[in-house]
Amino acid sequence: MNITAATTGKFYGLKLPQLDTGIFGNALRLVVLPVTGILVFLLLWSVTAQKIDTSLGKFPGPVAVMEQFGTLYDEHQRSRDKEHAFYERQEIRNAERAAADPDYVPKVRAYTGKETFIDQIVTSLITVMSGFLLAVAIAIPLGIAIGLSKTLNSAINPIVQIFKPVSPLAWLPLVTMVVSALYTSPDPLIAKSFLNSMITVTLCCLWPMVINTSVGVAGIDQDLVNVSKVLRLPALRHVQKIVLPASVPMIFTGMRLSLGVAWMVLIAAEMLAQNPGLGKFVWDEFQNGSSDSLARIMAAVLVIGFIGFLLDRGMLMLQNLVSWDTAANQ
Repeated sequence: MNITAATTGKFYGLKLPQLDTGIFGNALRLVVLPVTGILVFLLLWSVTAQKIDTSLGKFPGPVAVMEQFGTLYDEHQRSRDKEHAFYERQEIRNAERAAADPDYVPKVRAYTGKETFIDQIVTSLITVMSGFLLAVAIAIPLGIAIGLSKTLNSAINPIVQIFKPVSPLAWLPLVTMVVSALYTSPDPLIAKSFLNSMITVTLCCLWPMVINTSVGVAGIDQDLVNVSKVLRLPALRHVQKIVLPASVPMIFTGMRLSLGVAWMVLIAAEMLAQNPGLGKFVWDEFQNGSSDSLARIMAAVLVIGFIGFLLDRGMLMLQNLVSWDTAANQ
């Protein structure tokens, strides 16, 4: 969403210089000012970091963090080389045994090496999108039903308002106990730690979607509702042709809010559930306490923030593709 001061020249009553809307003004707004802001942030970070002493040494500055990005990538490459060598040795061994014994059935064992930083990024993305999509499948139909029925709204709204502010740290122990009680397979197809994190994400990002969807549906222009009545559209046809198109902007607003909540919740859930992901990476480095731990944690923090930004931009692009309200797609 654009800052109002950039277009009106006012910020809490103060007059600010307006940006030119020409080519130079656009370049200044889109390139020069953001780059300047980032450089100032890096400078302040570097200066401040040198003045902070911790039990593990100086707080890491930008240079130390960038070095850790290189180290983490090198570790990932070494892990992939080990994995490749593991499967190569296994393939050679199976071929030799099959040649010696035609009745031998080759066995392929999975590589069990430690997940790398990049592997944990992928795991976190899979977990958050799984929890988010499950929430979408529940929240949007529920929000539509609540928006169409004042009776249902009166019945469910108190429940939504009670559970909406509950922290993921409160949900996680309950989810863990329920999953442990119901998911008792000796050889589970899906890891329990993954389910714990995913369900916790789902529970915490349901509510913004339910609220925004119901508000969007309840606020549909009465003229559109009257057109549906004149055409005598069946209930499902009414939802398909009238309700969904008219409420798309509010639905996507709820989805964007929920995806941001989901990403924040996931990191905390992974720390406690020990699901391999960025949250577990941060926790393991904190527990490790090496001289590089702070820089590695800071690298993870930057990645978490950048991925959160990309998720929001991706949802905005999707909203632009399907929404008619371009003014709301900021």
